[in-house]
Amino acid sequence: MGTEIERKFLVGDESWRAHIRRSQPMAQGYLASSPETTVRVRVAGDAAFLTLKGPVKDLARAEFEYEVPVEEAREMLALFCEGHRLEKVRHEVEVGAHLWEIDEFTGENQGLIVAEVELQIADEAFERPVWLGAEVSGMPRYYNSQLVVRPFARWSEAEQRGER
Repeated sequence: MGTEIERKFLVGDESWRAHIRRSQPMAQGYLASSPETTVRVRVAGDAAFLTLKGPVKDLARAEFEYEVPVEEAREMLALFCEGHRLEKVRHEVEVGAHLWEIDEFTGENQGLIVAEVELQIADEAFERPVWLGAEVSGMPRYYNSQLVVRPFARWSEAEQRGER
């Protein structure tokens, strides 16, 4: 079993773009989603993955990820994920000792940009880049599995600013 510990933030400005190390378009869909468990299929470039995630507890969650053939993943997206898909571009930016993944959403989630940093332990120290905005860790509306159900375009202005 793998465990994922991550913190999630909104992005305060565009200055991160000057430091992009790599960018990759992604399409993903949800085969099952509940507050306790999600089962996701993702196509990222020329690779694809099936991922199972457990509930979030103190920023950590169980995660199992398996590589699957890209063509099969595309079939799963088409057959099982209609209305439960999203697309984004994931950018990687190094800041200090950490790699930040910045997801820039498209479609009905256009305008939402979220930065995530994966940690070894929940209270691990990390350098906060100048472009970092409000923390949204633990706010379910920012989970990708929720963005397919209630996209960013349907949020109130207060929600779009990151207010609870």
